[in-house]
Amino acid sequence: MTWFPRLLALDVDGTIVDGENRMSERVRDAVLAMREAGSEIVIATGRSAPGVYDVLDKLGINDGLAVASNGSVVFEVDPFRVVHSVTFDAREAVARVLSKMPDALVAVEEIGVGFRVSQPFPEGEINGRIVVEDVDELVRAPVSRVIIRAPEHDAEEFHALVADLGLEDTNYFIGYSAWLDLAPVGVSKASGLEYVCQVRGYSAADVLAVGDGRNDIEMLQWAGRGVAMGQASDEVRGVADDVTGSIDEDGLAAELARYLE
Repeated sequence: MTWFPRLLALDVDGTIVDGENRMSERVRDAVLAMREAGSEIVIATGRSAPGVYDVLDKLGINDGLAVASNGSVVFEVDPFRVVHSVTFDAREAVARVLSKMPDALVAVEEIGVGFRVSQPFPEGEINGRIVVEDVDELVRAPVSRVIIRAPEHDAEEFHALVADLGLEDTNYFIGYSAWLDLAPVGVSKASGLEYVCQVRGYSAADVLAVGDGRNDIEMLQWAGRGVAMGQASDEVRGVADDVTGSIDEDGLAAELARYLE
């Protein structure tokens, strides 16, 4: 019998939607066809909860569980209810980053609401309610996630600076631009999905995961089948079981077609 994923774990940006936050009709139809065929759809993203609802609205899905904030938060979609979250003391890590990049912007997630920030971020990069506060206030209490953004640094320079910070005691993910996500040690999209599987009675072997970023590496390695998008870096492609087309080629839809024939 041909394997069929009981759970479909999907990254958002670069997998479901493009850089302009647009979803093609072909991708939407393929995801909904998988749902109709019996696969549970779970968004697994670095986005916060408001960003998850944005993509769920595009798909027309209004139920189930979702993994947000790179695995730090798992929530029920309707009504919104956090069922699992992990926090950490981010004070030392943030101080270390700011010692190297004093001009960096800092944001702390307010689960289900938005962000508290040290300074306004570039328009459209974070969503929900935005409140400006002093950095010391942002990290005074344990948090689920911290975003560091350094718009004045190019990506290569930013990567070099982060590598020199010694963040071994904090889990972190570097985005395509000068963007750094700080998370509790051991937390990733894979750990969030593992929680979902425990709740639903699935195993990792039941999961098809698709993504394109460095924050998808653990998820792609963990899933029964992990597929990288065509535009993913060599690092991400190297850990995947397979590589599909790029976001511009509707690569997700091409992968899902395997199970819909």
